Amino acid sequence: VQLVESGGGLVQAGGSLRLSCAASGSIFTINAMGWYRQAPGKQREFVAAITRGGSTNYADSVKGRFTISRDNAKNTVYLQMNSLKPEDTGVYYCNADAVLTSRSSYSAWGQGAQVTVSS
Repeated sequence: VQLVESGGGLVQAGGSLRLSCAASGSIFTINAMGWYRQAPGKQREFVAAITRGGSTNYADSVKGRFTISRDNAKNTVYLQMNSLKPEDTGVYYCNADAVLTSRSSYSAWGQGAQVTVSS
């Protein structure tokens, strides 16, 4: 399973960005999909997750500003980020809990997308 992210970049505080992450490979189905981020010198942290049925969960720091969504037909997850703050700066990674065509489970990670928010 490969995850390809896109949509990162540089934005001023208060601005918006939208990240996308598309999964490909020998996929039977994908259960939960999510986003994590890692700021310089810090550990990777949870940002948001969504189940196949559309239930969502967010870190307290992004509630009300970020929205996660997915397109099951395209095996793609999105993260709409509004009202961005400098502390949102970091590398954003997508994650997918996939069931392969062999019926084995596999947790895949994207390569990371840099998000930089200037003050």
